[in-house]
Amino acid sequence: MTSDIQVALIDRISHSDRPGAIQLIDLWLAEHDYEKLLIDVLGPVLTSIGDMWQGEDFSLAHAYVAAKIVEDALEKYESLSPHAEPMSSTRGPVVLGNIEDDCHPLGRRMVTTFLRAQGWEVADLGIDVLPESFVDKAEEIGAKVIGVSAMIYSTAENIIHVREAIDRRGLGNSIRLAVGGAVFRLRPELVKEVGGDGTVSDALDAHQLFCRLWQDAGQDDE
Repeated sequence: MTSDIQVALIDRISHSDRPGAIQLIDLWLAEHDYEKLLIDVLGPVLTSIGDMWQGEDFSLAHAYVAAKIVEDALEKYESLSPHAEPMSSTRGPVVLGNIEDDCHPLGRRMVTTFLRAQGWEVADLGIDVLPESFVDKAEEIGAKVIGVSAMIYSTAENIIHVREAIDRRGLGNSIRLAVGGAVFRLRPELVKEVGGDGTVSDALDAHQLFCRLWQDAGQDDE
């Protein structure tokens, strides 16, 4: 059952058993495909890890092991998926990154993977990104959507500086701000507090959100 591997994988991660977790994933993949692994296993596990982190039941060492396990799976997915070969982007470009002081890449990596699979041209800036850097990149590549990730409240508060940078440059109508991370599931009102234009609770739903925000961008000028 899907729930069995979710529980078993969280147990391996909580015991910092990276080889055991990889073995579980390999056994799962013998009977299922990578997309099912990402959607039905790693997605829910990532959500649980975020909740445990918020409740201080998860250490930095556990988060490191989880990051390595998910990154390994994402790299395999990207190399073996039908979209691994060069393809002409049908959407985008968009900018993604973790906000300044936030170093939890798992959710952002999954969003990047799914968006690219849907044909988006994603400029992934990585972790601990300065607010101005998001806007600099968006202007450079002509992005209409910036996606910013934060796992905990103290770093999510920094996203307001991205909104301020967008508005300060007079780009409030032409660039939309998507936000994501565990803290936004726990505190939905935080989306508006940090100046976000939308969020999703699942990486798989990011495509629909980015489509909506891309379409909305610039309409206030019409």
